[in-house]
Amino acid sequence: MSLDVSLMRVQPCEVYTANITHNLTGMAEEAGIYTHLWRPEEIGITHAYQLIEPLKAALKQLRGDPERFDKHNPNNGWGNYHVFVQFLERYLAACEDKPDCTINISR
Repeated sequence: MSLDVSLMRVQPCEVYTANITHNLTGMAEEAGIYTHLWRPEEIGITHAYQLIEPLKAALKQLRGDPERFDKHNPNNGWGNYHVFVQFLERYLAACEDKPDCTINISR
């Protein structure tokens, strides 16, 4: 017979990270996803699973009408429609892969 004792601590571990320029906030607004991305805490979004449906809906809009969103490409060339769509696709995949993760953003 024996006694096993252990002390454990759960520490945050980053499993996904990405960056997108603020120059694309107009495009995010047009797609209805600005607050979800830049200010999720204002609408009660704290976990990845909460972003899955909004991200899917935004991507559907973006892919369905690229011309509508092209007008939001920044004049300075930092960011564009294609960069934004790729960012959302990757973010969606990460949210679907790790739905229980807590969202942490820095503006």
